[in-house]
Amino acid sequence: MNEVMKAILNRRSIRRFSDQPVPDQVLEALADAAMHAPSGRGEKTWQFTVISDREKIRKLASVMAVELGREGYNMYDPTALIIPSNLRDSRFGKEDNACALENIFLAAYSFGVGSCWINQLQESCDIPGIRKILTEFGIPEDHVVYGMAALGYAEGDGGSHPFVRKGQVNYIR
Repeated sequence: MNEVMKAILNRRSIRRFSDQPVPDQVLEALADAAMHAPSGRGEKTWQFTVISDREKIRKLASVMAVELGREGYNMYDPTALIIPSNLRDSRFGKEDNACALENIFLAAYSFGVGSCWINQLQESCDIPGIRKILTEFGIPEDHVVYGMAALGYAEGDGGSHPFVRKGQVNYIR
């Protein structure tokens, strides 16, 4: 099986991360993978914010927990976070960022790094407490965060779940 298909079929969301940091060169490669994602009309109106300071990640998670009423929420306590953001009025911003996140997840798998899609901010990134933190991270006020990539090395099985085939495929030949 080729390596791309192996990554697609075997990658799972990780929900328990160890304390081992993700090396800077791996984070740079993941950001590069994100930048190579397809973008509607090639507009690429996105920005990628890479955070490897665990205390800053925890600060965002704790504000999210309060603002979203989810006591104890910690985004699974990752050692790194990549936050794609996109212009609020970008016609394809949400789809572009989804493609970028998938590139990040598959590339992370190829490096042995676990990942999990964090999607709580797509409806709440403009809540004042959350926006304050995003602004501190350099995310522009006119950008929306549709999802984030929590990253790190899995602790044990990482809390991943086995693949369950759902949906349907119709072949017209």
